[in-house]
Amino acid sequence: MTKRILVIGKTSQLGQSLLKIIGNNSTKLISSNLNFNFITRSELDLCNLKTIKEFFYDQKFSVIINFAAYTLVDQAESEIEMANQINHLAVAQLAEVANKQKVPLIHISTNYVFNGQKFKLYIETDKAHPLNIYGLTKLKGEQSLIASGCTGAIIRTSWLYSEYGKNFAKTMLKLGKQRDSISVVNDQFGTPTYAVNLARIILKLLSQKQTTEVLKSKLNIYHFSDEGECSWYDFAKAIFDICDISCKITPVKTKDFPTKAKRPYYSVLDKTKIKNQLPDFIIPHWHESLKICLSEIENLNNY
Repeated sequence: MTKRILVIGKTSQLGQSLLKIIGNNSTKLISSNLNFNFITRSELDLCNLKTIKEFFYDQKFSVIINFAAYTLVDQAESEIEMANQINHLAVAQLAEVANKQKVPLIHISTNYVFNGQKFKLYIETDKAHPLNIYGLTKLKGEQSLIASGCTGAIIRTSWLYSEYGKNFAKTMLKLGKQRDSISVVNDQFGTPTYAVNLARIILKLLSQKQTTEVLKSKLNIYHFSDEGECSWYDFAKAIFDICDISCKITPVKTKDFPTKAKRPYYSVLDKTKIKNQLPDFIIPHWHESLKICLSEIENLNNY
């Protein structure tokens, strides 16, 4: 039986990455019974609760995937209402729809729900304590899913980048070609995650009978990122080294590089749970994924 999969956030990094994979007919990740329906903000505006209710009034899907989010970490400090609407209130309404229709909801969250003071890998059951408005609104979104009683998955990820949209990798490429020197913080640690890899693991969850049964039976929280860890400085330096960019990078401490939003010092995610769920999925190291992404960006001339 064909499953109708709704993907909210067609133009997001993850939305475009998933479209890319689906467009590759040689992939073995996609079950033939999955019919994906990608929608943009013009079709479903998460800023408008009335629009959400009207969209689902006469439509039902087998799975709802939410890639849409307010991700401007610093700007969220002054646009609190907007961030809360998209990351929390809209998610609560999507959860209500999913619960009412008895279908799984897959929602993307962030490592920024943690305060970074543990200085060890964060597991799914660790207490969340966000330092900024972005992390707080994402946590509230998670809590609304749990309270709704819906099934599916919350997938926390970190430092997402791709050849699409705005992200750290593309910003560094642009700055590296424009400037002689830049400064990047070297005391915040996480894991860069290539959006294509996260899109692939979502496809795996949707394509295997065992995992689809889990999605339908309860709400799970998973952590997913590429392998390894680094600082933002290490990430930027790798970008410049791979692309042979001569721009000088100066490492600086967070205290010497103030931003509107506080960020965790250490927010590396433990992926044991999702590895056990999908033991045949090989997660690449962030440095290897970065090489692939930078090659794609250069091919598209997209930065």
